[in-house]
Amino acid sequence: MEEDSPLGATTFDAQKYGPWAVITGGSEGVGRSFALMLAAAGVNLLLVARKPGPLEECAELCRAHGVEVRTLSTDLAEPSSADAVAEAVGDVEVGLLVHNAGANTHSARFLDGDLAAFQRVIDLNITTPLALVHHFGAAMRSRRRGGILLVGSMAGYLGSNRHTVYGGVKAFGRIFAESLWLELRDDNVDVLELVLGVTRTPAMDRVGLNFDIPGMAVSEPDDVAAEGLAALGQGPVHVVSQHAKVAHAHNDPDRAAAILRTDKMMRQLMGSTEESA
Repeated sequence: MEEDSPLGATTFDAQKYGPWAVITGGSEGVGRSFALMLAAAGVNLLLVARKPGPLEECAELCRAHGVEVRTLSTDLAEPSSADAVAEAVGDVEVGLLVHNAGANTHSARFLDGDLAAFQRVIDLNITTPLALVHHFGAAMRSRRRGGILLVGSMAGYLGSNRHTVYGGVKAFGRIFAESLWLELRDDNVDVLELVLGVTRTPAMDRVGLNFDIPGMAVSEPDDVAAEGLAALGQGPVHVVSQHAKVAHAHNDPDRAAAILRTDKMMRQLMGSTEESA
């Protein structure tokens, strides 16, 4: 990328992944970092997020790099939102899809939760990204160039309290990315799932996470986005380096031990005093 990019001297192939990129969850946190880095590289952007205020603020920062930026304020948990995203860039060539939107919007024990609310977790993390990948991926395959970067979560590596549905959809996302990478690798379309651990974002601050737990690895959004763009083309999965050891521990074949060990740390992170079973 160019020297004024947060990526510094790291190169980015704007010819392969341009001239337009779509970034969902593109208003703050990691999505904002992706947007600024791509704008600095000369890639035009469609930024998609729910809140129009932060969305427009990020867009203005990106326009300062001299690129064209469009915005779309929509709720990506609504299945119809994928059509709105496609329509917003229907007249331009999209070479990169960064699906950064995804959250546990219904953090409840499964039997105490609401099935309709759980369905929105599924739609945000599975239904909408599948529709976006299907739409933009088909055009990339026809052009024989492009990139699809799906932001995943360490939550998809093992079961977790109040993550029954969210952990499941994130596990799905990783297997989907690996399979898609296999299908598109001969078509010169790069696929990557970027797996995040605990990251210091505005959304996580609002939740009130305790980032000061001794030994807790915490990533910064700029570092995460930089790693993701650098790893694109090296797929199919890249775990943010600061959390690689955590991912390895989560793959412990003794699943009960791994789950209970992680549950203890998660309760500290969330500030819960409830004891593990």
